[in-house]
Amino acid sequence: MQQIRRFVADFRPSTAGFHFANAFVHQSLFRIPVLGSSVPIGDAARGLCGGMIFAARDYFEAGLGPPAETAPPQLGQPLFGYLVRRLIDSWNLPGGPFKYYAWMRVPEKAGRYLLWKTRFEEWPRIKADLDRGRPVPLGLVRVASRNPWLLGFNHQVLAYGYELSQPARSGCGIRFQSCPPSSEQLTIHVYDPNHPLRDDVTIALGMGDPEACGRLEYSTGEPLRGFFRTRYTFCQPAMK
Repeated sequence: MQQIRRFVADFRPSTAGFHFANAFVHQSLFRIPVLGSSVPIGDAARGLCGGMIFAARDYFEAGLGPPAETAPPQLGQPLFGYLVRRLIDSWNLPGGPFKYYAWMRVPEKAGRYLLWKTRFEEWPRIKADLDRGRPVPLGLVRVASRNPWLLGFNHQVLAYGYELSQPARSGCGIRFQSCPPSSEQLTIHVYDPNHPLRDDVTIALGMGDPEACGRLEYSTGEPLRGFFRTRYTFCQPAMK
């Protein structure tokens, strides 16, 4: 059994992540002027996870530590506006939400298909970035539903390392219907803004279940049906 460990140098959630949780009070994301007044848009209480992980990578790429704030910023503060901008960037409009929705629409009884896509389509792309020393934003699909209003129940985290045990014989060809047993085990280490300062949050993908073509487990106990790499582009961080 071969053990492979790869981590992005100098990145750990306890030092490179924000010191506050993704737990914002009810407040609009921004306001737009209308007929001499302003209209509130969005609700920060639904979470800014995508903005937080994009911003954390921005600070890291810029060689900066995260802001010292230990409480979530509020509307009107520069850091809040920056996180909202990065949240919108993390959606990869216009196509980004459609990928979440397409994965959500896969029913529970066909969840094996999402595991196959995660393992054989998404993981190689994620691994390639991590092997180059780059943190990778991940979209986590947690919901099985055709209701688009439930898109917000999915989540985003930032992968910064992995551990992989590789047996002498592994892999399973193109057809997800015929995956043979394998003892290969993958553990992905992630920064989850819902769990700040924690270096122990992981995604485990076991390869030994031939019926499921793998088995996903999130270390916090929260549901997880599959995950995919999301497109990131650098943005100059807000001043602390």
